[in-house]
Amino acid sequence: MKKLIVVSAAALAGVFAAPAFADDDMGGMNMSAPSASTKSALTDAEVKKVDPETGMVTLKHGALENVGMPPMTMAFKAKDAAMVKQVHEGDKVKVRVESVNGMLTIVKMEKRS
Repeated sequence: MKKLIVVSAAALAGVFAAPAFADDDMGGMNMSAPSASTKSALTDAEVKKVDPETGMVTLKHGALENVGMPPMTMAFKAKDAAMVKQVHEGDKVKVRVESVNGMLTIVKMEKRS
């Protein structure tokens, strides 16, 4: 004769409970949102050309992670004319490029020392 086994949900919960983990089991993974410093990080670049008439600055730049761009040489619109007047071909700079109204724009530029 066959026997019918009835198991309560409470009993199953003890059998299938999730295992306990020690503190910091994620081993150094950073699960937090990007910090403010990451969001405003500057990238090293070299000024290759300056065009004051169009407000464009050509940069040989490192990876622009915030806009998903690998290192390359490219012309960017400067946010304002003062930026264009401050730099010359060959200058080493740190820049922040962002998409402004659909156009990649230099929003911050500092000469490196």
